Amino acid sequence: MKVKLQQVLPEEIEKRSFEIISQELGGRPVAAENEPVIKRVIHTSADFDYYDNLVFSEEAVRRGIEALKQGALIVTDTQMAKAGINKTALSALGGRVECFVADEDVKAQAKANQTTRSAAAVEKAAALAERESSPVIFAVGNAPTALVRICELVSEGKLSPALVIGVPVGFVNVVESKELLLQTDVPHIAARGRKGGSNVAAAICNAMLYMIRDGK
Repeated sequence: MKVKLQQVLPEEIEKRSFEIISQELGGRPVAAENEPVIKRVIHTSADFDYYDNLVFSEEAVRRGIEALKQGALIVTDTQMAKAGINKTALSALGGRVECFVADEDVKAQAKANQTTRSAAAVEKAAALAERESSPVIFAVGNAPTALVRICELVSEGKLSPALVIGVPVGFVNVVESKELLLQTDVPHIAARGRKGGSNVAAAICNAMLYMIRDGK
């Protein structure tokens, strides 16, 4: 079989990719506010299931954008998610991104409390959030224990994030942790089911950053 490649300039590849995504979505309805997020996740994953899987609380994207404009701190549960977020776009707004799972104090607390480092990292982030003047966004792409601890602290009135991105991937307590998030009043974007990942968490953050950059 002869393979025919498309001749596309490097700077045109992303544009052409989004054109293909729009074509393949066809006439399926997408809320204007959520469309850039859904398409960015599909672009990152090449998985159109996210059209159905992504769940947005009311005005979640708007609230996330407002937080980013105020110089939000984004807390991720993996270094991979941290690496995937566009630091140039984030720092231009006065924001920053942190991941605490490898910190020595987090490791010690996890061992002492017989919990995961991801859950202990949420504890550290919650303590930091109390001292932060900027809003806090959590982007969870890997650890359901992190998402569960966020939900627990929210329900206890000890944490009030501007937005929680809950897209852990896997099999054990993954679906359940997302359903816990969906039951909270905290603004959230979640991927129902088993799918997700650090790349998806970063893509959602980047989609909002690019919406700000492009004036959408």
